[in-house]
Order: sequence, then C-alpha cells, then structure tokens
Amino acid sequence: MSKRKSAKHKLDRRMGENIWGRPNSPINRRSYGPGQHGQRRKGKMSDYGLQLRAKQKLKGYYGDVTEKQFKRTYQEASSMKGDTSQNLIGLLERRLDMVVYRAKFAPTIFAARQIVSHGHIRVNGVKCNIASRRINVGDVISLGDKAKEMALVIEAQSLAERDIPDYVAPDGTDKITYTRVPTLDEVPYPVTMEPNLVVEFYSR
Repeated sequence: MSKRKSAKHKLDRRMGENIWGRPNSPINRRSYGPGQHGQRRKGKMSDYGLQLRAKQKLKGYYGDVTEKQFKRTYQEASSMKGDTSQNLIGLLERRLDMVVYRAKFAPTIFAARQIVSHGHIRVNGVKCNIASRRINVGDVISLGDKAKEMALVIEAQSLAERDIPDYVAPDGTDKITYTRVPTLDEVPYPVTMEPNLVVEFYSR
C-alpha cells in the first residue's frame, strides 16, 4: 500500500485546482502555487508538461498510488480492447478503496484506503484489507459491524458535496452493489481529468 508522505492539499495548490472538491482545500483561499515562487507568472507549458501534469493529477486523485502501480494499470488498459483512456478510468474506478469512497463509506480516498487496510470492509461477505483489489460487476461491498458505528463513516455519509454515482447501487446505508464499469463521463470528478494526455505521456 502506498502512503502519501506530503500534505495532500499541497497537490491542490501545485495543480491550481481543488481536485477532490473538498470545502477546506487551501486552493479556495490561495489560487496560486505553494512556495516563494508560487505567485510568479507562469510561462506556456510544453506538450510534455501538460501530459505530465495530467498524469500527476489523475494519479494524485486516486490516493497517490505508486508510479509502478499506476504504470502497470496503464499497461493493462492499453492491452484491453477499446479506448485506452476509457479502459484506464474503468480500471482505476474498480479499485476497492475507490468503490468504498464512491459509496460514501469514507470522507476521502485516503480514509477509504485506511478503512480497507484496517479490515472494516467486506467483499461478497468476506473481509478484505487490500485497497488495490479489483472489484467486479455484481460484487457486493459492505461495512463490517464496527465500521457502522465509526464517526468517520457517519461523517462521510452526511457529506453534501458529493453524491453516490449511478454505477454504485446502495442497499441501505451499509451495503452497495457495483453494477457496471463507468465511462469517463459518468465518473463524478470535481475537476476535468484528461486520461487521453496520460495515454500520450506513457506512449511517447
């Protein structure tokens, strides 16, 4: 499991966007980048710079997965039939930690990963603590008994800034069914993601 070592909101300021759509993001108060040179006028970015930025933003959004993991996911997406950028988003959205986040069992993707790693999540009734596990269509994801009473989970379920997407079907407040692999248009990103630029970055 990867662990984000730097403050996660620094990524917001570096990208200049509130990539998780959180109300307490510092980008809401300071729209410029971090550090003493953050307010300098930015020059035109090269094609490589745009591609790298798109990759960093997408990778960061999914809980800052390791470069090795992310590249392996891209390689798997490129070997599948169909559009590679759509395949990449589909594979990332099938991660267990992301499904837990989409189900509003956790307030952030980082909290979702922690809940999974601490053994509070069941997949088809069986405890699973692997955040990167690939979920299949029809799988039922549920909270363990202890997790139902956790303040973190209760807080997440009351969040107004995001809704449960259509491809995650709730059954009460503690169980969901993963109904289908979403397309890019269906994924509720708070900011514009450009997986086509990520594909260009890796296929150079």
